[in-house]
Amino acid sequence: MQKNIILTGVGGQGTVLASKLIAAASMNKGLPVMSAETIGMAQKGGSVFSHLRVGEGVRSPMIRRGTADLLLAFEPAEAVRMLPYLKKGGTVVVNSHPIMPVTAALKGTDYNGTEMVEYLREHTEHVLVIDGQKAAAVIGNPKTLNVIMLGAALESGALDFLTEEDVLQAIRQKVKPAYVALNEKALRYAFSLAAE
Repeated sequence: MQKNIILTGVGGQGTVLASKLIAAASMNKGLPVMSAETIGMAQKGGSVFSHLRVGEGVRSPMIRRGTADLLLAFEPAEAVRMLPYLKKGGTVVVNSHPIMPVTAALKGTDYNGTEMVEYLREHTEHVLVIDGQKAAAVIGNPKTLNVIMLGAALESGALDFLTEEDVLQAIRQKVKPAYVALNEKALRYAFSLAAE
């Protein structure tokens, strides 16, 4: 079994932590994991993405274009940017709520993410769209977006090598104790969203 996963978003959305949770849950099951992250512009709201490869025979953390099984995107434009990495028949799990790029804001461009989501639907067989901001508001903390999106990906079947308990265990290992219960709640809530 091998799984190639791309996680993408902008700085501050928790992309790196979501990647670490998948990696920890996989390693706890004895699965080999390799990962690489690009976070240089994260503090300025720029692009953040992680390459995560899980399974036997993985020799490099970098995912070739057209080979990712899952694209887990916390922002719609970032999903479109990374779409060339997705393999035919792969799955996209995307947050519908956009974050306006600085360049668009400076130019006064209207960007609401709708066109990006439509593009994904037109060019991908399996797309699960989640209103992550609305879900995070229900949970009561915007910093739960990453776990909500991770839970939706898990429920979609795109992370079929992991169980709910695997991810909960990783949350208990990697999240500060004060935030564990909140993130457990977010993960479970995400299952109901993905099942709708």
